[in-house]
Amino acid sequence: MVELAIGIILGCCALGAGMAMIAGIGPGIGEGNAVAKACEAIGRQPESQGNVTTTMIMGCAIAETTGLYALVIAILLIFVAPTRLVGILMNYIG
Repeated sequence: MVELAIGIILGCCALGAGMAMIAGIGPGIGEGNAVAKACEAIGRQPESQGNVTTTMIMGCAIAETTGLYALVIAILLIFVAPTRLVGILMNYIG
């Protein structure tokens, strides 16, 4: 019975980590759109290249934090959560 509970804990942690990494899709799409629009803006007004590029880089950096947070959560779910949850289960049982 304990082995089944440990298996469920490990499986759910792995599933949660995979679901957390789905959040990496959003920043990729957003940054792609930002770069496309920045290239479009520079093509229309080449003299505003410095301002557009600076704003684009700041926006991409902020958007990338979402993917990094998802990566941190996934790493915690893979390496930290299983041992903590199994420890709690063992304390509860015995």
